[in-house]
Amino acid sequence: MAPLRVLELYSGIGGMHCGLAESGVSAEVVAAVDVNTTANEVYKYNFPNTPLWPKSIEGIPVKELDCLSFDMILMSPPCQPFTRIGLKGDVSDPRAKSFLYVLEVLPRLKRPPTYILLENVKGFESSAARDALIKTLQSCGYGYQEFLLSPTCLGIPNSRLRYFIIAKLQAEPFAFQTIDTILEDFPSTKPSVLNCSRSAPCLEGNSQTDVDQRSHTQCPAGTILYKLETSEELERKASQDSDSSVQTLQGFLEEKVEIGQYLLPPKSLLRYAFILDIVKPTCRRSTCFTKGYGHYVEGMGSVLQAATDVEISSVYKSLETLSEEEKLTKLSTLKLRYFTPREIANLHGFPPEFGFPDKITIKQQYRLLGNSLNVHIVAKLITLLLQSH
Repeated sequence: MAPLRVLELYSGIGGMHCGLAESGVSAEVVAAVDVNTTANEVYKYNFPNTPLWPKSIEGIPVKELDCLSFDMILMSPPCQPFTRIGLKGDVSDPRAKSFLYVLEVLPRLKRPPTYILLENVKGFESSAARDALIKTLQSCGYGYQEFLLSPTCLGIPNSRLRYFIIAKLQAEPFAFQTIDTILEDFPSTKPSVLNCSRSAPCLEGNSQTDVDQRSHTQCPAGTILYKLETSEELERKASQDSDSSVQTLQGFLEEKVEIGQYLLPPKSLLRYAFILDIVKPTCRRSTCFTKGYGHYVEGMGSVLQAATDVEISSVYKSLETLSEEEKLTKLSTLKLRYFTPREIANLHGFPPEFGFPDKITIKQQYRLLGNSLNVHIVAKLITLLLQSH
C-alpha cells in the first residue's frame, strides 16, 4: 500500500509532522506551508527532506494544490481570532483569511482529501469559523468528531486544553460512533486502544469547573494562601498532585541545567511573588506554557522550585511584612527557575532528536513552543482517524 500523501498547513515548527511520525502511519508530507520565517528555520532543521513552502496559503491556486494529490490535511490555523484573552475577531480578523480560503478551496479540489485533522484553541468551538468549517465538511460529505483535549488525559503533567476535529469522507466510516457533542476523552474502539489513560475527563486545570468535576481534596495543614488564590484552587492543586495516573514532572526535566540562565530575575520575584504557579519535580501538574514564557511572568506558565528541600510555606510566611531586600533574600532560597525550552518540548511530546538551530534564541524557542501543540494527542487522533471498523 502506498504511503499516505499529507499536506501540512500552518506547519509551524512541525508538531503535526512529529505526531504523524509518532502514529506509525506510513505517510509522506508532500508539502508544509507556513509564513513564519523563524518557525520555518526550525522546521527545515528537523525535516530537511520535506518540501517547505514559505508562502501564504491564500496565495496557492487550486490547480497547484490539485497537483499535490494529497490524502490528508493536517492544520493548526492561527488561534488569535479565537483566543479567550484576545479581541475575538473571529472570521473578521485578517488572520482568519487563509483559513476561510481553505474552506473555499476544499469543495473545488478534483480529489478532496480523505482525512482532515485540525487543532486550535479552546474558544474555536463557539466561533463562526467553526460553524463555517462544519458546514463545509457536511457539504463535502465528511463525517467528523470534535474534541476538547488536554495532555493530562494522557497522563502528562501539563494543562493545555485545545480544540481538535477529525474528519473523513463518509465512504470511510469511523471505528467508533460519532456524536454531535464535543468529546473530552478519546472514545473506545474495538481493539481496546486509544482509551484515555485516565478515567477523569481531560480538564484544563485552571478553572472553577475543574474543581467542581473533581473530588475535593483537603488542603494540607498550614498551607499558605497566596494573593488571588482561593481555597478551591489549592484543593485542585492537591487533587492533581495526588492523581497517580499522571506522571510527575521529574521525568520531563533535563538532568543538567545551567540554572543561572533560567532563574527568575529579582524584579519578577518581588513583583509576582504571590501569583506565581510554583511546582516541584514531584508535582503532577503544570499550567499552560504560552508564547511569552521566559520573558513575561504573569499567566505565562508554571515555574519550577529547584531548591526542593526548602519548605515554601516557611518562605511565604509573613513575607508581606518584610522589606524588599528581606523578601528577595527569602524568595531566592527557593531557586525558582523557568522550565527550559527542552523541558517544555518534552511536555509537548516532541521526540528527543527534535532540536533548534543554534541561531534560534531561547526567547524565540519559548515563543515557538508556546504556539505549538501536544504531539502525543495528535498521534492518538491520527491513529483514531485512520482506524476502520
